[in-house]
Amino acid sequence: MGFGAQWDELLRKDWSEARIRVSLEEAERADRAAQLLGPLQPFRAGKTELTFRAHRSDTVKRLLARLDAERIHGTLELSDAEQAAPPATETPDPTLRESWDAALAMLPSDWSDLLVEVEFTSSDYVEKGALNMVPLNPRRNGARNALRLRVAHRFGYGAAPEMVARCLSRCDEDGMHGAVRVLRVLSGSRPVGTQGPVWQIDGLTV
Repeated sequence: MGFGAQWDELLRKDWSEARIRVSLEEAERADRAAQLLGPLQPFRAGKTELTFRAHRSDTVKRLLARLDAERIHGTLELSDAEQAAPPATETPDPTLRESWDAALAMLPSDWSDLLVEVEFTSSDYVEKGALNMVPLNPRRNGARNALRLRVAHRFGYGAAPEMVARCLSRCDEDGMHGAVRVLRVLSGSRPVGTQGPVWQIDGLTV
């Protein structure tokens, strides 16, 4: 079997970098073999042995093919092989419902009122998202792909957190992506003669 075919066999094994040992059948061909493999900077390990460090590369196969072309025979072996690293696993982005649950988990236990923003990753989601969230009375935030809404923990003006969760689940079912953020939070508010607190952002009442 030629060196090129032997290299293909080595590539079937699990390694990323290794020292390659070339054992030649004829000692008198060692100098010529070293010349042909020059770009790999081979080391003469003996009268009939050459070694070099290599990655899994087509360049190595092209150089080994030079030995085959000049009918230099021998064997290839792996030495000091470093195992290929396992492929990195990508963590999927949280769904809108998961993003909402995570935002709630960061709030103090006595929170009473929230101003929440749902930002979508695409403008294609805004219209359908607003429809899915009609019970929450969402408002478009300028030209951004975002909707804002009020949430009330137990009473007052705003949607119940459970209703927010259901509406965001509908968006998830429709394949929408984005993130949920709490922009403002109040704790322990008890409105008297009013539906709840009023926030002003950039001079606008929200």
